[in-house]
Amino acid sequence: MTVESTAARSDARRSGTGGKRATQAATGRAAGNGTAEAPEAATAAGTPRKAAAKTSRKPAAESTGSTKSAGKTTRKAPAKSAAKAAAKAPAKGRAPAKASAKAPAKASAKAKGSAKARTRAPGDGPGQPEPELVQLLTPEGERVTHPDYDVDLSAEEIQGLYRDMVLTRRFDAEATALQRQGELGLWASLLGQEAAQIGSGRALRPDDYVFPTYREHGVAWCRDVDPTMLLGMFRGVNNGGWDPNTNNFHLYTIVIGSQVLHATGYAMGVAKDGADSAVIAYFGDGASSQGDVAEAFTFSAVYNAPVVFFCQNNQWAISEPTERQSRVPIYQRAQGFGFPGVRVDGNDVLACLAVTKAAVERARAGEGPMLIEAFTYRMGAHTTSDDPTRYRSDEERTEWEAKDPIQRLRVYLESAGLADDAFFAGVEEESEAMGRHVREAIRTMPDPDTMAIFENAYADGHALVDEERAQFASYLASFADSDSQEGR
Repeated sequence: MTVESTAARSDARRSGTGGKRATQAATGRAAGNGTAEAPEAATAAGTPRKAAAKTSRKPAAESTGSTKSAGKTTRKAPAKSAAKAAAKAPAKGRAPAKASAKAPAKASAKAKGSAKARTRAPGDGPGQPEPELVQLLTPEGERVTHPDYDVDLSAEEIQGLYRDMVLTRRFDAEATALQRQGELGLWASLLGQEAAQIGSGRALRPDDYVFPTYREHGVAWCRDVDPTMLLGMFRGVNNGGWDPNTNNFHLYTIVIGSQVLHATGYAMGVAKDGADSAVIAYFGDGASSQGDVAEAFTFSAVYNAPVVFFCQNNQWAISEPTERQSRVPIYQRAQGFGFPGVRVDGNDVLACLAVTKAAVERARAGEGPMLIEAFTYRMGAHTTSDDPTRYRSDEERTEWEAKDPIQRLRVYLESAGLADDAFFAGVEEESEAMGRHVREAIRTMPDPDTMAIFENAYADGHALVDEERAQFASYLASFADSDSQEGR
C-alpha cells in the first residue's frame, strides 16, 4: 500500500470528528498541527492548500539555515562587490577595497558570536519561531479547547490520570533514592515527563503493542507491569523480569533508537496478519538523530505500517540541546517521509491523551504511521550518573517547574470542582504505601549472580564465552584468597 493511496483514503474519511478528523486531514496539510510558518492560516484566508504549503516552505528554508551559513553569505557577497569596485577603480583605490572586504567578514564573525549568546528557542533551530503545539490544559490549570483534538472525560477518569502521575512520580523518586543508597546500579528518572507517558499510555488498548526505551516507567505502569520488576533489571537481578507478551509491553531497550525499528517491523507483521491493533514506539530527542529512527520512518511509510512514533522531546540528549541536533522542530521531519507529524504540550496529560488516541485510531484504520513530538522537559539528570548542572542553568529548570504536569492537573481538578480534599489525601496515602512497598521490595531482592552475565549469550555455548567465564571466575576467586590470607 503506497503513501499516495493512504493520503487519498485519508481525504475521503475527513467527515469524522475531533482528533480523528484532524489527524486524517493532516496527511493533506503540511504534516499535522501548525508549522512555524502556519500554512493553515493561509488556507483559511482563501489560499489553496497546495499554494499555502508552497509559500510556507520558502521561509522555512530560509530560517533553517545556520548562523554559520548566514555569516558565509555575508562575507562572500560584499567581498565580490568590493572586488568589482576595485577592478573599475584606479590602482590607488584598491587598498580601501581590500579593507572593505575584511570589514563584512569581521561584522559577520561578530554576528555569529552574538547568535551564540542569544536565548535559544528550546527544541528548534536558531532563529526559528516556536511552533504551535496542541494544548488542552494551560500551565495555570485552565481548560482550553483545540479545533482538531479534544477529549471528553468523566471526573473519575481525570482523577485517574492525576493518581497515575502522582504514583509514577513517587515510584521514580524512590528508585532514584535507592540508587543513591547503592541498591541499584543505575536509574533513568522520568521526573517532569509524567504527563507525556501517562497520557499516551492511557490512550492505548490492551491489544496494542508498546516498544519502550529505558525511561518509560509511566507507560509500564499503564500496562500493569509490576514496578519492582523494573528495579530488578537496574539491580542486575533479572533481564527485565516480565513477559513482553503478557502485557504487550516490550523489554526496556538500552541501545539508543533500535526499538523504533523493532516496532516498525512488528507493525508490518500486524498489518499482514490483518489484526485490528496499533503499535507505539517511544524514543527521545537524542534518539531522533539515530539512523535506526530514519530507517524506521522510511519502512513504516512505504509499507503503511500501523505504528505511532512517540518522541519525548525533553530538550536534552544527555548534555546536547535539541537545537544542535535538528534545524527544524522534530515533528516536521515526518513531512519528508510522507506521513503527518504533530507537536503536543508534553506537560499536558489531556492533550497527550487526545493526540495519541487519534494517532492510534488512525493507525488501526489502515492510514499508516504518525509522528508525535511531546514537547516536555527533563527536570532531573539524564541518569543517576549524570550532572545536569554542568550544562544547563538553574533558571531554565525553574521556568519549567512552573509548568509541572501534576500541579497543573491538580489546579484544574480543584478549580472545576472535580475533586475534593478527601481525594487528594487518599492519593497521598496511596503514594506513601507505594514508597514503602518499593523500599521493602528492593531490600529483599537477592544480590545479582555475578556469573549470570555469561548465561543465555549463545543457545549452544561458545568457546570464547567459556574462556571468559573461566577467567572471570578466577578473578573473583583471587579476592577470596586475599581475604583468607588476611585472616591468618
